[in-house]
Amino acid sequence: MTKKQTANELAATPTEQANQNSIRLSTLPTLSLLKIINDQDEKIARAVRREIPSIEKAISLILGRLNRGGRLVYVGAGTSGRLGVLDASELLPTFGAGRETVRAIIAGGQRAITRPAEGAEDRYKDGARALQKIRVRKEDAVLGISASGRTPFVLGALTYANGRHCATIALTSNPRSPLTHSAQVTICPKTGPEVITGSTRMKAGTAQKLVLNMISTVTMVKLGRTLGPLMTNVQPISSKLIDRATRIISLATGLTVKQARRKLREASMNVPAAILMTKATLSYKEATRLLKMSRGSLQGAIALIENGHEIPRRNVV
Repeated sequence: MTKKQTANELAATPTEQANQNSIRLSTLPTLSLLKIINDQDEKIARAVRREIPSIEKAISLILGRLNRGGRLVYVGAGTSGRLGVLDASELLPTFGAGRETVRAIIAGGQRAITRPAEGAEDRYKDGARALQKIRVRKEDAVLGISASGRTPFVLGALTYANGRHCATIALTSNPRSPLTHSAQVTICPKTGPEVITGSTRMKAGTAQKLVLNMISTVTMVKLGRTLGPLMTNVQPISSKLIDRATRIISLATGLTVKQARRKLREASMNVPAAILMTKATLSYKEATRLLKMSRGSLQGAIALIENGHEIPRRNVV
């Protein structure tokens, strides 16, 4: 594709069009500017809601791969890449899901998280190389994020992922983009022109954040990383999170807050183990073995107990 063709294609994308509501943006008072931005933001949730059937299909694909020992891999550039990194990084303290479960790749590498590396997105082959570096395999699901749907780095990554027989998902704001033809499932919230023309950190980026939140949260719930609404796989690595973990144990078991804090210490700060130890009168070693059998799922471990599965009690001290 020539540079002229590329420029024409980019100019035709919805996010590059002028927003008629903000034509006089630079002449308006602050209050009017804020109202315009807020009016446009109100459209985002509706655009995401229309994509729920596609989001459901994406989650089904992802769960199928994670249940086979695979990973979810986000790939993006610029704002899209940073949103992927943000979502992935929050899953460890929230759900105990680390790099063995969710990875995020951003064009330009770690430096690009805090500093612009815009030229990196134009290198098609680097997308494939990034997936090669983390040894992507057929058990993985790769989710490419690009507002324009034409970012070469992301397209290169998805093409490589398809060649490796991964599950592939596209998240874009452009329904007629190359990215939509590169994935098994496409999620495309049509957020339209931005208040600042082409500034996809605004509506398009917000829509991406909402979709990624939905995908990762529902995926973790389905993997048994919660108990009802309780964040049972939270990692108590700060005073606030230790407090939260204590309250979760108390709510899940009926222990007093003081008893729950003591049980958390007995369980070496492992919240699911503390709950199992209380509910089934298990030792810490027994509880952790049961959790290992259920692949870290507290719901799965409880189901094993309820179904009369024999508790592994060997080598208990």
